[in-house]
Amino acid sequence: MKEKVLLIIPAYNEEENILRVCKEVEEKNPKIDYVVINDGSKDNTLNVLRENNLNHINLIHNLGIGGAVQTGYKYALENDYDIAIQYDGDGQHDVQYVDTICKPIIKKEADFCIGSRYLDENTSEFKSTFMRRLGKNIISFIIKLFWHKKITDPTSGFRAGNRKVIEEFASDYPSDYPEPESTATLLKLGYKVTEKPVNMRERVAGKSFVTIGTSTLYMIKVSLAIIVDSIFRGKNKKK
Repeated sequence: MKEKVLLIIPAYNEEENILRVCKEVEEKNPKIDYVVINDGSKDNTLNVLRENNLNHINLIHNLGIGGAVQTGYKYALENDYDIAIQYDGDGQHDVQYVDTICKPIIKKEADFCIGSRYLDENTSEFKSTFMRRLGKNIISFIIKLFWHKKITDPTSGFRAGNRKVIEEFASDYPSDYPEPESTATLLKLGYKVTEKPVNMRERVAGKSFVTIGTSTLYMIKVSLAIIVDSIFRGKNKKK
């Protein structure tokens, strides 16, 4: 891969995972760069990053996943990366699939590629809970209804974008429900979005903040956000 590629790794209270995640990247795909965005963690994440000389940006205040990821896109833009990949800091993503989601971008077949655990049921060992799958199905339906594109894993945090997408997201990136909203935005603006099957794993350590209650509320809120944005802003093709 000749392209200059960056992994954007947002991390909030990932002291038990972040070193293992970064070391896996360094060992299994040493040709790509990474930057950890420490999103105002309250645990020992920052010390782990400093003590192990892991490339990172420290946010003094917690900005949430949207603000942390946008910081990474700004870093990618300022340092002239060709492809930026959002990559979770909890160990759920498999770095061996980086080439898979970069391939459509390198071949100019897409501007943005989402790593999906549902596109090929045999690829991923982890599919999430029933409620989260129900939620993603509803969000997928809404996206297809308005933008005529089937996205099987709209909440996936394993996503690659080309230089134009980097510029777009460095300038403006949703803060509330960043993964599905940003995908809908790209489709609205006329970018080519595709998916590739990837493996995802269960979190090894730490605790997810997603519960049945929060998952249901998230589904409702993100669905409304996409609907409102689609109806009131309409289509606005990129130039």
